[in-house]
Amino acid sequence: MATFTDLQIGVHAEALQLRSRRMELLATNLANSDTPDYKARDIDFKAALSSALGDRTSMAITHARHFPPQGAADVEPLYRIPTQPSLDGNTVEPTLEHAAFSENTIRYQASLDFLNGKISSLRKALRGE
Repeated sequence: MATFTDLQIGVHAEALQLRSRRMELLATNLANSDTPDYKARDIDFKAALSSALGDRTSMAITHARHFPPQGAADVEPLYRIPTQPSLDGNTVEPTLEHAAFSENTIRYQASLDFLNGKISSLRKALRGE
């Protein structure tokens, strides 16, 4: 059963965790762009978010020995297939990584802005403004 907080905040709490995790992976990829044999990794954001939300909304723990639903932090990153493989085995493509990092940053900020507006409106409602 969804709580009041889940209903008000919605998908954005999970999205922020996933975006944060993806930002770490993209930053690690960029930091290792000159490391031989380094394999770039990323998260399939849509699949990870639907998995995290589906597990949380459709499953309930009814016994102490049940496994808890997976959250956004438990998402396993995938290896990226390069469009132009390098001779040293490194699969990081800096221009694509920078573009993905920028897009992820903008979407992360949009989720933060939405949450800020939602929390602000809830505060106003509680104060009776």
